[in-house]
Amino acid sequence: MLGSIPDLLRLLAVPVFGWAAYRDVETRRVPNKTWLPLAALAVVLLLWDTYAVVNGGAVGRPAGPTPDRLYFIRVAISLGFVAPLAYGFWLIGGFGGADAKAFMLVAVLFPVYPTYYLTGAALPLEPSRIGVFSLTILSNTVLAGVVYPLGVAVGNLVRGRFAWAMFLGKPVAVDRLTEEYGRLLEAPDGFTRSGLDLDALRMYLQWRGASLAALRADPTTYRNPDSLPEEPNPPGDGSFATDGGEASDTSSSSAERRSDGGVPAGGTADRFGTAGTADPWGAERFLEDIEGSAYGTDAETLRAGLELLTDTDEVWVSPGIPFLVPMFVGLAASLVYGDVLYALLASLGFA
Repeated sequence: MLGSIPDLLRLLAVPVFGWAAYRDVETRRVPNKTWLPLAALAVVLLLWDTYAVVNGGAVGRPAGPTPDRLYFIRVAISLGFVAPLAYGFWLIGGFGGADAKAFMLVAVLFPVYPTYYLTGAALPLEPSRIGVFSLTILSNTVLAGVVYPLGVAVGNLVRGRFAWAMFLGKPVAVDRLTEEYGRLLEAPDGFTRSGLDLDALRMYLQWRGASLAALRADPTTYRNPDSLPEEPNPPGDGSFATDGGEASDTSSSSAERRSDGGVPAGGTADRFGTAGTADPWGAERFLEDIEGSAYGTDAETLRAGLELLTDTDEVWVSPGIPFLVPMFVGLAASLVYGDVLYALLASLGFA
């Protein structure tokens, strides 16, 4: 494979994005340090390309009367539109932190189309007219994400699972729920797209030092805020490492830990209120105490999820496709084929 040195160095991003997608599937956690080397590389390569263009190189420039201006326009679109778009989606909760960082990185690393020469062909095969490669990756990512619900629905049909949630998730036994990632697609009153996040559930269980099985066995006791421990555990981040009331790595060794979610012997729960207060399950206290967000969960959503889980044996859960998976697919498709969405629209006569 032949190409400019900057474009060849950009291929280093492919295995990194592949590893990040795998981590996203397995743990929903991607360390910040994953992106730092690529971010540094992206800045260096952007400066390298810009220097080459200013000095008469042909980096990212199609044939035409004003190639330099086209290069800078495309870089401006990528940095001034795609990167802020990713940040905006993070602000409104549409992206996770890793998703936003990854796409902002794409905006800097791939502002214009790279070119790779193979025997008898040049990749990408189908560049778009706009020529902003990060936009191509974005459109291919969206296309890959759209295909996912269809695959989920087919899988549920094959297994004979029929429900409103069949396009979005799968049924999971409640006793296995703390070993899953995703969000409940049910509430006590029926189907919902905004059910309890399972990471938030694990944080709650860790915080009060209780297992889901214990809550299910005696919901009346745990529903009473007087059952909260005097010194709750640090909630962790909702990953499997802190499931079921196990102390997290950052837990204080001097703090008293309990596994039954009750008040320590000789302690008092006065500061949590009484059974007559409007805080079933201690949901409000939990959200106040963690000093942060439990993945956008509010007290009512937490209560509704706990009520559901203590009253049923199986629930529909949206595993949610980790965004880095379609992003990796979109990146790979863009490097090989180019703008798949544009080609599809063109074949249908819309472009």
